Amino acid sequence: MWKKPLISGLLCLSTALACAQDRQQEMRDDMLDAIRESVIRTASYTGKSELSRKVMEQMGTVPRHEFVIPEQQSRAYLNTALPITHGQTISQPLIVALMTDFLDPEPGDVMLEVGTGSGYQAAVLSGLVEQVYSIEIIPGLTEQATAVLKRLGYDNVTTKTGDGYLGWPEHAPFDGIIVTAAAEEIPPPLVEQLKPGAKLVIPVEVRFAAQELLVIEKQADGSTTQKSVLPVRFVPLTGDR
Repeated sequence: MWKKPLISGLLCLSTALACAQDRQQEMRDDMLDAIRESVIRTASYTGKSELSRKVMEQMGTVPRHEFVIPEQQSRAYLNTALPITHGQTISQPLIVALMTDFLDPEPGDVMLEVGTGSGYQAAVLSGLVEQVYSIEIIPGLTEQATAVLKRLGYDNVTTKTGDGYLGWPEHAPFDGIIVTAAAEEIPPPLVEQLKPGAKLVIPVEVRFAAQELLVIEKQADGSTTQKSVLPVRFVPLTGDR
């Protein structure tokens, strides 16, 4: 006589879970639509009217709600930056998608991320490349991000606490480097750790406290080309210099 209530309860639980998953997928789809619209609006800056299919598919796969603090989970799929712990932020989905697209990631690539933060950008990259190395200067953030990435199965992301300005020379050269905090200048160690033909995507401070997102490409002779693609706002890159 206890079987029917038990089965009924399981069905209710199953239905609630399915509804929650459907709603989450709707929010992810809305986020992707917002990214597409924003890409079109910013095309005059970036030169991109659309992003690659593989980047957009990966943006739709990563559960952003897992990388935000509990009180922000209802806003996780809005196209906006959100606060996380230690006074830091998780970047706007548009910026994450753009920066990833500018790296031109390929399946066999090894990428470096400077500024792990919540781990969200590393998770996006992980599905597009072979290996991601990610450095975070705040130990508490490294611990939190590492735990989330491990729990969600992003096994090709390796994290450490350190000064990202110096890069990660033990694993260089890299097929691309992404920096998720604004530097006062382009860090020479990061340029040195790029492979020829690879790109460094980095926000850099300019006059009057403004920031610009730069794409720097290393040439075969070691020289670089530089392109400014968008005004941005990131937390500052910190460290002892």
